[in-house]
Amino acid sequence: MEHDLVIVGAGPTGLFAAYYAGFRGMSVAVVDSLPELGGQITAMYPEKSILDVAGFPDVKGRDLVAGLVAQAATASPTYLLDRTATTLEQDADGVTLGLDDGSSVRAKVMIITAGIGKFSPRPLPAGDGWLGRGMEFFVPSFEPYAGKDVVIVGGGDSAFDWALHLEPIAGSVALVHRRDAFRAHARTVEQVRASSVEIITKAEVTALRDAAGGSTGDLAEVEITVDGEVTTRKAQAVVAALGFVADLGPLQQWGIETNKRHLVVDSSMRTNLERVFAAGDITDYPGKVRLIAVGFGEAATAVNNAAVVIDPSAHVFPGHSSEGS
Repeated sequence: MEHDLVIVGAGPTGLFAAYYAGFRGMSVAVVDSLPELGGQITAMYPEKSILDVAGFPDVKGRDLVAGLVAQAATASPTYLLDRTATTLEQDADGVTLGLDDGSSVRAKVMIITAGIGKFSPRPLPAGDGWLGRGMEFFVPSFEPYAGKDVVIVGGGDSAFDWALHLEPIAGSVALVHRRDAFRAHARTVEQVRASSVEIITKAEVTALRDAAGGSTGDLAEVEITVDGEVTTRKAQAVVAALGFVADLGPLQQWGIETNKRHLVVDSSMRTNLERVFAAGDITDYPGKVRLIAVGFGEAATAVNNAAVVIDPSAHVFPGHSSEGS
């Protein structure tokens, strides 16, 4: 497969980069290790309201992704999903990206928009063997929790966001955290405190059991230990929102300069490698702010500067999109 541009990462930044590449007349391929478009938003937060995207006072994650996919479609991108980029080879004319299925993509330029890289959830020790049988790590849809007694484990943004959204849908919601301080945004914490969600701190979920007190049936109750005292709580669903471990994976072997698992770029979004740019949460530079809104701007910057690498007679500034409307 040969293209002008290959993008690694199909989250919001990657999708906007694909659109912008089409606007600049490039042919583009997009690679992602996840089976669906949208990156972390699709995998973890499709129902979450996003409040800091310009022009949208309040947009759900899935709706933002749907709009980005429709916008990117104007570039007719080739999507290579459920495939992990494993190797990178460079020469004077471009890059060759090797994928884990044995295929490869040849392009003149590459932009890495892989967010935090591949991520895996931190396990709940008591939940071993319960995944898919009452315990989940993410809440991609609220409907399955209607009327259920839900226990959420964690003290970060995900835990509190899901508690807030599930409270009017579930039969009951309890949030269990091992400390009495939280990492979540203060405003969300206050909203949860003002709701019917029961917050249980200095506590751990130490066992999950079925209706017979065993571990072979569907989840029916959880054991919660608070300061050494054990209590049992009815629950048909547990959400283990304990965060996740990020891994840049093979990217770390490509010779790109990194800083604390992020790719170092300059003001044009170039990495230290020829023909390799980056944009979005994966980048690092002085004053970096990791927001979707920032990623969109970085994507446009990376694509416009990549256009000059592909065609030295081109201009970095492409003109305004409104001029052709």
